[in-house]
Amino acid sequence: MILSTDTTHLILLGLLFAAFIVQAWYWLFYYRRAAFAKPAKADAKISLPPLSVVICARNEAENLARFLPDVLKQDYPSYEVVVVNDCSEDGTDDVLGSLVKQYPHLRVSMIQRDPGFTHTKKLAMLIGIKAAKNDLLVFTDADCRPASPRWLREVAAAAGKEKTDIVIGYGAYMTEKGLLNSYIRYETMFIAMQYYGMTLAGKPYMGVGRNLAYRKTFFFEKGGFGPHNHIMSGDDDLFVNRTATADNCSLMLAGDSFTYSVAAKSPGEWFKQKRRHLTAAAWYKNEDKMRLFLEPFSRVTWYGLLITMLVMLASWPVVAFLALARFVMRAVILKKASTLFNERQLWFISLFFDILAPFLTAFLYLTNRRKGKGRETWK
Repeated sequence: MILSTDTTHLILLGLLFAAFIVQAWYWLFYYRRAAFAKPAKADAKISLPPLSVVICARNEAENLARFLPDVLKQDYPSYEVVVVNDCSEDGTDDVLGSLVKQYPHLRVSMIQRDPGFTHTKKLAMLIGIKAAKNDLLVFTDADCRPASPRWLREVAAAAGKEKTDIVIGYGAYMTEKGLLNSYIRYETMFIAMQYYGMTLAGKPYMGVGRNLAYRKTFFFEKGGFGPHNHIMSGDDDLFVNRTATADNCSLMLAGDSFTYSVAAKSPGEWFKQKRRHLTAAAWYKNEDKMRLFLEPFSRVTWYGLLITMLVMLASWPVVAFLALARFVMRAVILKKASTLFNERQLWFISLFFDILAPFLTAFLYLTNRRKGKGRETWK
């Protein structure tokens, strides 16, 4: 049966409208929650329990020398920093030895290289967790710096909320010149809109190890890294995905609570990071994988149908109205999000990235499946 031109137009218009509805659902129900969330006002009376910062480092001498002092100089009454030196061969020992002399609250654990045994980052984290003296554990990376000396106070404020076992923070990337840096920062902000928005909607699914906290007792009650212990990636998001609920998570929203990391300098370095993250995402709960798949799928469908309808000049007033409505909705929400996450300069370039992102992610996902799993180390 051959469809008439009018019937084809109606079918395409119906599919375009369906894609618009799905997009509107994500932007209004999830992303809007994150963008319009308001940081809690500072409370001078909040409890400041002793806590432990855990950092795993492998060949990070330069980054530790540059960023670790910012972690060690936090405006916090009682805390320790546990650095796990995981088989480093670059002078990390010397850097940590020098810093230990300056900061008595810095403690170092060592993992010696065993040629016959390859381990994941989870082993280094487990050693750090066991070495920590305090119940409240805060995690960041060796190439991260806190946005403020009040970072740990923000962690404590979020952890002090009733029933909180997991504290999820924003791990941004430092601003540098170049399109790759802009894209990495945009994608990081967009993903944060996802996991912040879904957490606020009662559907927490991930956190980032650059800025994450949970309780030591909670970690062991939940069986540690459990069924994901053998996976090279996912030491942060898979633990959150498996254990987070609508009631036991708190978000950090204030700018003082953010951390900033060094972004990948080359496409190859960034591809490697993304492939590791995509490998972890394959182990998410099925409902989370479906939610994360549906948004980019509907976005690709939206743009494909939009271009087709505009070329055909079919029902163009309706098509133009839907396109304008999505643009305005997205622009307003993204503007608020870029202010919240301190990425205001990304707002103008975001339209191009909005089109590029799902195609690039699909490409990385397909090449990752072709490459296979378990062939690389964590660092």
